[in-house]
Amino acid sequence: MFTLPAMPNMEPVQVIGLAPGSLDITPFAKDALANADMVVGGKRLLASCPDSLLHTDAEKLPISGPLGPIFKKIEDTAFKKKKVVILADGDPLFFGIGKRLTEELGRENLIFEPSTSTMQVAASRLGLPWQKMDFVSLHGRTDFSPLYAALVRADLIAVFTDATNTPAEVARALLERGADCFSMTVLEDLGTPDEKIRPLALPETWGMEFSDLNLVILERQYPPEIQLTLGIPDHFYLHQKNLITKLPVRAAGLAHLNVEPSSTVWDLGAGCGSVSIEASHLARRGRVFAVERHKTRAAMIRENIRRTGAWLVETVFGVMPDCLLDLPEPDRVFIGGGLGGPSNEDTSLLKLACDRLKQRGRIVAHCILLDTLHTAKAHFQSIGWHFGVTQLQASATDSLAGDLRFKAQNPVFILWAEKP
Repeated sequence: MFTLPAMPNMEPVQVIGLAPGSLDITPFAKDALANADMVVGGKRLLASCPDSLLHTDAEKLPISGPLGPIFKKIEDTAFKKKKVVILADGDPLFFGIGKRLTEELGRENLIFEPSTSTMQVAASRLGLPWQKMDFVSLHGRTDFSPLYAALVRADLIAVFTDATNTPAEVARALLERGADCFSMTVLEDLGTPDEKIRPLALPETWGMEFSDLNLVILERQYPPEIQLTLGIPDHFYLHQKNLITKLPVRAAGLAHLNVEPSSTVWDLGAGCGSVSIEASHLARRGRVFAVERHKTRAAMIRENIRRTGAWLVETVFGVMPDCLLDLPEPDRVFIGGGLGGPSNEDTSLLKLACDRLKQRGRIVAHCILLDTLHTAKAHFQSIGWHFGVTQLQASATDSLAGDLRFKAQNPVFILWAEKP
């Protein structure tokens, strides 16, 4: 077994994975436990370790409450040249305690001995090759953005739940976004006599009780109606009265916005959601909020999300700027509408967006009216931001007299600014 050189004067800490469900203790684990001065683990794992395997002076330290004091005690014990064994479920480095241990103690001070992971057992029960599966942990999370991102890119997803983010909550989240193209299987108490595997329709989970030891497998049954890419044709989007950021302008605006994979994006005055939807293709590990005050247009955004499978986009129906107050701070802000209307009296919307934008973040505003352009330009000058303007006028072919002509689209000023 290869191990990194340990910190001087610190006894390497052994982290041992136990078989999922059964918590069988391997001969390697028995030898480690027999020599341990301290055994650390969750209450269920410690209960699986009989006192007969330990020497009489060994201390059992349950993992409960804040983890900081527990890690401190582990470190202090190891510096006294005493042997510490930490028990974990399955593979400690696969959505387990291993990541936190490496951050706190340093991987050079740890020796890992994994067991079969819960994921391996689940895949074997369902007969699923899992090398291309996506994995999402909702442990301790207050938002489901990693799940929505996985729904976009993967056909097979494993979801690790907790007491709050249960399988029923996972199903609710999918149904709220219209992601009913996924089937759900819940696997409970794997590796125990109470093992249960249940394929469930998403609405069927409402009000159901599940074992605390569960894993959810989501499998795509059919693809979205429209493939999520950059440059989706305008007529593919459901929109109202030609109120859509047209493809050439949309492409230029997204290029100026410079969306990164982990960006949080606000699309203000989202219309039919075309910018939000294509921004989500770029912000594949981030979050995207499409803000719209018209009920009909907000409904169109949700329908366009369903048709393209852009599950990462969250529709925010409300009046700006008040509806923005509870949103997370953005890395990128796109303003496609609202700068010249009543929602931006005295530039309140632009000021709020600038105040909330993270450092080194970007704002892009599409302006059609000169007054709007001058107002926005003056605001960026007054706060000392670096900014620029690109004027774009595109023409597209149109049928005329059995031939083609070029039909001009309205000129648009693309104003971008960067926060120092």
